[in-house]
Amino acid sequence: MNKSIQVACIGTGYFSQFHYDAWRRIKDVELVASASLSLQEAKKTGLSAFDDIQVMLTETRPDLVDIITPPVSHLELIEQCAAHGIKTIICQKPFCNSIEEARMAVSICKEANTSLIVHENFRFQPWYRKMKQAVDEGVIGDVHQLTFRLRTGDGQGPDAYLDRQPYFRQMDHFLIHETGVHWIDVFRYLLGDPKAVYADLRKLNPDITGEDAGYFILEFADGKRALFDANRHLDHATINCRNTLGEALLEGTEGTITLSGMGELVLRKFGSRDLEIIFAEKQWKGFAGDCVYELQSHVIKGMLQANYSFENAAEDYIFVIEMEKAMYESAKTGQKVNF
Repeated sequence: MNKSIQVACIGTGYFSQFHYDAWRRIKDVELVASASLSLQEAKKTGLSAFDDIQVMLTETRPDLVDIITPPVSHLELIEQCAAHGIKTIICQKPFCNSIEEARMAVSICKEANTSLIVHENFRFQPWYRKMKQAVDEGVIGDVHQLTFRLRTGDGQGPDAYLDRQPYFRQMDHFLIHETGVHWIDVFRYLLGDPKAVYADLRKLNPDITGEDAGYFILEFADGKRALFDANRHLDHATINCRNTLGEALLEGTEGTITLSGMGELVLRKFGSRDLEIIFAEKQWKGFAGDCVYELQSHVIKGMLQANYSFENAAEDYIFVIEMEKAMYESAKTGQKVNF
């Protein structure tokens, strides 16, 4: 190509560090600007710094804008970027403030001929890519169920989340809206679209607003089930609880694959006690298997190729938000919700 893809980022909060780091490592990308409510924080990135989005878009004219801000700002920022002719936008999850806002964002970008991708990076973690490969190759036969046990160990006490993402504490919907959506998308990636959900949610820490523990079960048309078992107060066996955030079992008629907190995948064939490491643990750059880098690289690849299909295109991601909404309905009524 004649020039690199010009990327501007909006947001300088805790998680933005992983975005900036990944962009700097991706071939054919040039970071040109950073915008933030705090001009001082934007300047810390070493890029052209702005506290006015309109000025940034006008002066730098990026090819891609990466929105790394809380949901309350998403719709307005997407609208501003689309109005400026930005052709590719990546937006952090949780995506928008509501499903109505998410649909409006999709509509705005469709009219502007702008590609809108949700930054849902967990499906890009290398252990889930390997699991997907194993499922597709029939390594464990017919898959019957998938279980993930979320054990982040960061939810206890009056200071929970204050050192990293303090806005977690005020979210009315927390466990599913902020965290569980990752596994709605991962389960969908591995097993396909579900047809029903049942959820049981609760709050254990009185110092936060939303729920921080609970379960949801996804039911699939072919009989498979996926279970999300979450408790942010408890931990799991690992050096860093934020590597995988928990442990998983993928079970089929010919074997079981176990995911450890170190990112290792172990295969045990049906009827055997022998264990085979099919994906070894390692030290990764960036966040959680370098999944931010992998997602952003995926988007750049799509921008450079004709007729490329983006994973987590916002129009398709609406289904994840619909599933999230159904989970809160199920938890409220105590009933299974069919899609």
